[in-house]
Amino acid sequence: MDSASDWDDMNRAMGQLFMMGFDGTEVTPQIQCLIEQHHLGTILLTAKNLISAEQTTKLVLDLQTIAHKAGHPVPLAIALDQENGGVNSLFDPDYIHQFPSAMGVAATGSTEMAFQIAKATAQALGSVGVNWIMGPVLDVLTNVKNQPLGVRTTGDDAEEVSRYGVAFMKGYKDAGIATCGKHFPSYGNLEFLGSSLDVPIITDSLEQLSLSALVPFRNAVSQGVDAMMVGGCAMSSAGIEVMHACLSQQVVDELLREDIGFDGVVVSECLEMEALSHNIGVGGGTVMATNAGCDLVLVCRSFAGQQEAIAGMKTGVEDGVITKSRIQNSLRRVLEMKAKYRNRLLPLSNILESEEELLILSPLVKPLPASAASRSLMARSSVKSPTEYSQWERSLASPPVTGSNTALGMVGESIFKEFGRAIARQRNGRVLHTSYTANGVRPVHENLINRASAVIVLTADANRNLYQHGFTKHVAMICKSVNAHGEKREKPFVVISLSSPYDFALDSSIGTYICTYDFTDTALQALVNVLFGDLSPTGSLPGTINQSQKVHQSKQHWLVESWNEQRDAEALDKLIQSLHQETPVSQKSELAGCSYSTFLLRHESVDEAHFVVRNSTTRALYGFCSTYYFRSISTGVLGAMLVAPERRKLSIGNSLHSRAIKALQQRDGIKRLQLGSRLPSVFLGIPTSSNLERKRLRRWFADQGWNTTLSRPVCSMMMPNLSSWSPPADVARSLQHQDMQFDIVQGPEYAASLNDHVRTSSRQGMLEVYQLALTDPDASGIIRAIRSSDDAVLGTVVVCTTKAKWADTMPALKSSNQVTGGISSPIVSPSVGEYSTLLQGLILHGIQWAKYQQAQAVVLDHIDGDGNFDSLTGMGFKVMHSFDEVSCDADTLKPLK
Repeated sequence: MDSASDWDDMNRAMGQLFMMGFDGTEVTPQIQCLIEQHHLGTILLTAKNLISAEQTTKLVLDLQTIAHKAGHPVPLAIALDQENGGVNSLFDPDYIHQFPSAMGVAATGSTEMAFQIAKATAQALGSVGVNWIMGPVLDVLTNVKNQPLGVRTTGDDAEEVSRYGVAFMKGYKDAGIATCGKHFPSYGNLEFLGSSLDVPIITDSLEQLSLSALVPFRNAVSQGVDAMMVGGCAMSSAGIEVMHACLSQQVVDELLREDIGFDGVVVSECLEMEALSHNIGVGGGTVMATNAGCDLVLVCRSFAGQQEAIAGMKTGVEDGVITKSRIQNSLRRVLEMKAKYRNRLLPLSNILESEEELLILSPLVKPLPASAASRSLMARSSVKSPTEYSQWERSLASPPVTGSNTALGMVGESIFKEFGRAIARQRNGRVLHTSYTANGVRPVHENLINRASAVIVLTADANRNLYQHGFTKHVAMICKSVNAHGEKREKPFVVISLSSPYDFALDSSIGTYICTYDFTDTALQALVNVLFGDLSPTGSLPGTINQSQKVHQSKQHWLVESWNEQRDAEALDKLIQSLHQETPVSQKSELAGCSYSTFLLRHESVDEAHFVVRNSTTRALYGFCSTYYFRSISTGVLGAMLVAPERRKLSIGNSLHSRAIKALQQRDGIKRLQLGSRLPSVFLGIPTSSNLERKRLRRWFADQGWNTTLSRPVCSMMMPNLSSWSPPADVARSLQHQDMQFDIVQGPEYAASLNDHVRTSSRQGMLEVYQLALTDPDASGIIRAIRSSDDAVLGTVVVCTTKAKWADTMPALKSSNQVTGGISSPIVSPSVGEYSTLLQGLILHGIQWAKYQQAQAVVLDHIDGDGNFDSLTGMGFKVMHSFDEVSCDADTLKPLK
């Protein structure tokens, strides 16, 4: 590494961690800006930049000169794809020799030939100033019928691919330029979906990859490959579940670095590939790639995307999502690679004067027998990189039907029938039993599923009989869907694998999953006993698959940015709408009536900071978290945590929560933290309307460090039909015997007289609600209960209409088509003995005031659930939403890393 002082500037260090491209055959203002202002350290040249050897030489000289004048401590790395065959970025019939493809070279059977061709290729590139070749290709074609690589790799034999890959690599290095193996962990066995926005998937397990696809990569690492490009494909199999390999710590840090032992430079896939930028965004992808272990982030298409990537990394470092040690380790690797090829990194001494000719020296190679065949094959096929493949397809497989298979199926069918009979004998209720085939879910299945109260699906080697997998997933979806009445009631659903445990071992969408490992009579009888509680299933999946479930949870660190109203308001409204629409028709959404402004208090005594996870490319919000610090009571509040339905279980919530708690704990004087907010009154705590959802959310927040066992029930309530309402007689009688009278006050002049009374409550948001009501006398007021003998204030409650300036913070006011009045924040003096009676009296007068304001319904936005439900439901209120409010000391909650 160069002098440490050269890299004290973090911006200069971060510039070395990007590889970028540009459009044009001359230096553009955009690439010059990236070099001069953002200290870009690596440039990828492609065919769109190159016309001839001479023009390439001048272009590289111009780029290096700009870097030198801008004060770069080390020269630029100039990278190029030059795989030969049909993939050549630089073509010059006079000076650049065109060699056969990798598969064409392998057809000669000579690794020495591969070495010499690679060396000649690298010498030609070095002569024009290129110092880094993006090769060799190390993919093994384990799925030759469905892959986009064509003849870019040497074949389907791992050892052969390894031998030729190492020979190519040694040839490049012998000519003095850096190497980059690709595409880890393999593009040789991809399953393609139907759109450029879908990600190609590796379905091989880690064990399968280790036996074949990873062999060339391991050997290249042991022989000294300088860099490794990690692809943008997904991985979905036993032991690993990854959305994009180059963004996964499990793939880069664990598999490539720890397991294989690679300490060279790791390059990400281009973050502007459609599937990746659409799913994550370039800015967020930059943070994920860096945290996954990538040393160079590739952004090679648009200047806007490149600026987005740089901003994302800077924000990640500033917010602590990316550690400085991560930056320093990546910088060390990049500089070490550059130092090894310093004589080629700055090619100024190799530049020709205008009157001189460029001479390329390469070995004399006889025409190879496979060359013509290779060219013919490439002419007939469209050889594209997997990130640009426009027509990804997947062939649908059906189980073969032969005589022997049919016989085996009949045996299985009879066993399954006996299992059904055993279940029927064990229980008192009726058992429905039918079969399914490769024809999928039929109407008869749907009718039976809707009819049943619980569903069990049996599978046997579903990974080999794919129709079973599809059928099971379809049934799971039906069991979670809305019923005919619009209600979302999740139907109990159990999947039982009677053979291989790998069928659904790592599928988190399958809730209850039981494995018997075979379907002998003994196993099935034990299964019956397990299903009915006579036996406990204490076994665990053997080998690495069980470890994978425990260890390989999502470790993605999303880029969490501060809320920007101008940038994010519209996107938050769309996120709120998508969550609102997810709510069943029969259930009222907590977000009904909400908009982005609901979460913005703009109160002088409340410090608010909100955070987002967003796709910086599409501007969509994937997550939002609101926080408030109420200085009056030294309490920090997490008011809302929203994650887009299609983006759940990707660690977005973890990233938002960690950032939010960190921000709150840094507030001066903070003493308490609270989950749930009275102001704004959207989520008063953990929602409890659905028991299944309540359990899931309580468990999630417990995993984040909250003690959810110490929660307090709270709720919001509504009286829907004021026109037909009349005061309960018993309440009116009780109030007649009390030494008190009620009135309403409006305006800031009453603040002083109410101040001491309001401060008897230390509950979050109380003081602020009263302040808001007093400053808005046209649409708000405070009903007081005053002791007749001495005018002491015994109790108060806030009332308002939808016209109140602060009504946005009580979204329930706007959640229906009715004119609705609001009642909020009742406070009863501790000296009052008849708490329930006085509370009823305050709310009774609040209802009467709302009727006087022509309200057709009234909302009670926050009420304690311990003991108040009965008295208020007796008055005519119905529970709208129920919650568990959770709080703790500020220093006891430790945000997860």
